Amino acid sequence: MDAAQPWSRPARRRHPMRTGLVVAAAGVALCCVGIAGLGAWNVQLVTQAAGPVRQTTEGFLREVTTGDTGSAYERLCDEARTRWSEIGFTSWVRTPPVVRDYEIMDVSVATHGGRPLGTVTVVLTRDSGSTEQRDLTVVREDGGWRVCGDPY
Repeated sequence: MDAAQPWSRPARRRHPMRTGLVVAAAGVALCCVGIAGLGAWNVQLVTQAAGPVRQTTEGFLREVTTGDTGSAYERLCDEARTRWSEIGFTSWVRTPPVVRDYEIMDVSVATHGGRPLGTVTVVLTRDSGSTEQRDLTVVREDGGWRVCGDPY
């Protein structure tokens, strides 16, 4: 009496190539979502920063034109304040021809090395009547925006 072998399902064929492609596609999709998220965050950061960059520059130039050099000095970044003492900055600002008026022409914000960086194009009018266009750099520092470099 031969016992009948129990029925068993035939062996399933393995598809390692298909599995590899599915895993690779899932990885690519995840990377695309991550890149899109970083891009959206960057755009949001840059568009929201233009207003504060303009306000910082506006305040700095208003203080320079009214002679409030102490307040203008406080709006400088750490790098600029290490290069200029407050007394040196004051004498530099008051050296003729003195800035009497300004007009902000453009404000742009971009990221450089993962940090936001603002550039404000401004036309300065000196007390002699001459005008010149300058690009002021504005950086994010200590939770706020500060004018950096040599403002004019």
